[in-house]
Amino acid sequence: VQLQASGGGLVQTGGSLRLSCAASGFSLDYYTISWFRQAPGKDREGVACIRRSDGYKYYAGSVKGRFTISRDNAKNTVYLHMNSLEFEDTAVYYCAAGGVRPILSSWARPELYEHWGQGTQVTVSS
Repeated sequence: VQLQASGGGLVQTGGSLRLSCAASGFSLDYYTISWFRQAPGKDREGVACIRRSDGYKYYAGSVKGRFTISRDNAKNTVYLHMNSLEFEDTAVYYCAAGGVRPILSSWARPELYEHWGQGTQVTVSS
């Protein structure tokens, strides 16, 4: 069981990136998938979530309207489309999979997720 996050890089303020989270060993469509990020000296925070079963999506307030999470079951991959990137988006981004079906108050809790990818660095330069 493995999650592979990729797609990070260096981008200028206002630019875009697409992160990918590919799964091997299990089918992503049976899991809730979330993206988290962690900047130096800060706690890990939930960025976006796509819930199992119904595909309901949650977003952190700081990224709502700029980031979009999507799922491609045929490719067993979840994406995070990031637009209008800001310096404050600089962090290591992680994808995580959990068998839960979270609600608004719980989706961003890291302890709900059993499987984690290795992280991909996103750096936004001003």
